[in-house]
Formats: sequence, structure tokens, C-alpha cells
Amino acid sequence: MEKTVRILNDEGFHARPAGVFVKKASEFTSTIEVKAGEVTKNGKSIMALMSLGLAKDAEITIKAQGPDEAAAVDALVDLVNKKFQA
Repeated sequence: MEKTVRILNDEGFHARPAGVFVKKASEFTSTIEVKAGEVTKNGKSIMALMSLGLAKDAEITIKAQGPDEAAAVDALVDLVNKKFQA
């Protein structure tokens, strides 16, 4: 399962949003990946996500594979759309 979403918060995908994203992603047993352009990173690793260097309006694809993949993707897309406000 995967969905594409745009980073909406002004600061982009820096340390705080990446931390919030990883915390939410870690609630799920599915494998979670974030793809930006041709680069795919582990969605449960703050350092991996920060290494993407994503700014506002960057487009990412959130992918999940496992027993709770639909719930994981929906929750993470919702988090990004809410500018990483839990």
C-alpha cells in the first residue's frame, strides 16, 4: 500500500517532524518506507528521514507492507497533512 503526499509545513521535514513521523510509524508492525524522487529510506529511522533533506512542498510517497499497512499509510499521510501536529 502506498500514497503520495506533499510536505506542507514551512520548515520542511527536519528533526522535529522526522521525530514525530518515526514515533507514529513505530506504532505499526508493517515495514514503512518513504520515497522522495529516486531515493527510498526507512520510515522508522529519524536519521534516514532527515538525510532526505526535504523542504516545504516536496512530494513523498509513503509505502507500507505488512498486516497493518493500510492503517499505517493512512495515519502517516494524515500526520503529514496536519503539518506533523499529532
